[in-house]
Amino acid sequence: MTDSRLGLTVTHRRYVPYSHAHYAGNLVDGAYALAMFGDVATEVCIRTDSDEGLFAGYSDVRFTAPIRAGDVVEVTAQVSRVGTRSRTLEFSCAVVCRGRPDRSESAAEVLDPPIVAVTATGTVVVPAVTVSREE
Repeated sequence: MTDSRLGLTVTHRRYVPYSHAHYAGNLVDGAYALAMFGDVATEVCIRTDSDEGLFAGYSDVRFTAPIRAGDVVEVTAQVSRVGTRSRTLEFSCAVVCRGRPDRSESAAEVLDPPIVAVTATGTVVVPAVTVSREE
């Protein structure tokens, strides 16, 4: 019997404001994507267990491309394992739109295909389910 929570996917999109640029070239630090992973993991926990859950940790994080201010990023979490209280999630952060300051100050384009900037595997935990008994 397969757990219906396996394969559940949640996606968030967000514009990266220029106030988050930390480095030359309007680069954003890697923690920006990790914070978004936390947000999407919270929604996964709410959908699977009716609780916000807690992030326990990452077993793998890979930064594969830059995220820049002016980008639109799409973060996805997919449930890959369901334990008694833990859930393993596969994360991806892809840049789906990118600013084009070489064209003009407000120019931007949709990236086809998107650029995968960060991937990770993480574990969240949720409270144990308690069974109430009528007395």
